Amino acid sequence: MASAGGGDCEGAGPEADRPHQRPFLIGVSGGTASGKSTVCEKIMELLGQNEVDHRQRKLVILSQDRFYKVLTAEQKAKALKGQYNFDHPDAFDNDLMHRTLKNIVEGKTVEVPTYDFVTHSRLAETTVVYPADVVLFEGILVFYSQEIRDMFHLRLFVDTDSDVRLSRRVLRDVQRGRDLEQILTQYTTFVKPAFEEFCLPVPPSTCPGTSFPPLSEGPPVPILRAESWTDAVCCIRGETKKYADVIIPRGVDNMVAINLIVQHIQDILNGDICKWHRAGANGRSHKRTFPEPGEHPGVLASGKRSHLESSSRPH
Repeated sequence: MASAGGGDCEGAGPEADRPHQRPFLIGVSGGTASGKSTVCEKIMELLGQNEVDHRQRKLVILSQDRFYKVLTAEQKAKALKGQYNFDHPDAFDNDLMHRTLKNIVEGKTVEVPTYDFVTHSRLAETTVVYPADVVLFEGILVFYSQEIRDMFHLRLFVDTDSDVRLSRRVLRDVQRGRDLEQILTQYTTFVKPAFEEFCLPVPPSTCPGTSFPPLSEGPPVPILRAESWTDAVCCIRGETKKYADVIIPRGVDNMVAINLIVQHIQDILNGDICKWHRAGANGRSHKRTFPEPGEHPGVLASGKRSHLESSSRPH
């Protein structure tokens, strides 16, 4: 059993019964190789939490990729040939995911599964996630299920050019020893269509602003796009029924957007959470105001080099 800042989702020991404030849960979505995990790691680095012991961290990162379903022998054989769709919502154990997040929100210590993407198997080894003040939960479809989506206090979408994402994915999978033809076939057969169906915003011609496609809850609704801050944070949710509160163009390269988010998280860690909360019953948001153009976000800087390793995930 490993520890993580980042099976069963029941309490994992005495810490599970120890009182702890409810964490601020942030969902981070985006397409394959868009830089979701890199953005999360950069946020942790800027807050200085990557050097803190796992049991003492105020911020932890958890990936949706840990919750892939256990495959049958037939499904595993297809996966080894690149013929299994890991980008469809049905590929995830959503019940286990919801129970785990529910326990995390309740301030419990939990055990999360460990998934081996080489053998496409859920391992017996689990990872312990200790209570934290802020939890970043990242994955390609973290906003798909309304039951899970409504648990997030803040929803981020990492928006990266499709050509950039494809080139990253090809390079990453080639380095893992996978066949180029298989990589491209899997991308065109499963990855790209799933992104367009479940994640991709509707083209601008469909509505006056940027919008997300219908998942299962209804038609797309336009989202307001801000013109300030040189597109750093290019959209902030208004009264429309949108899934993302903030869109981050260019991923980790967009340090202005990341610094604003880090400052917001720093406020939460300092106990200034009352200025921003999501009302669970009616879905209406009450947000703290972001700095005006020209104001310094006052981000906590660590002064340390980033040690960001490429993800071991299939996406």
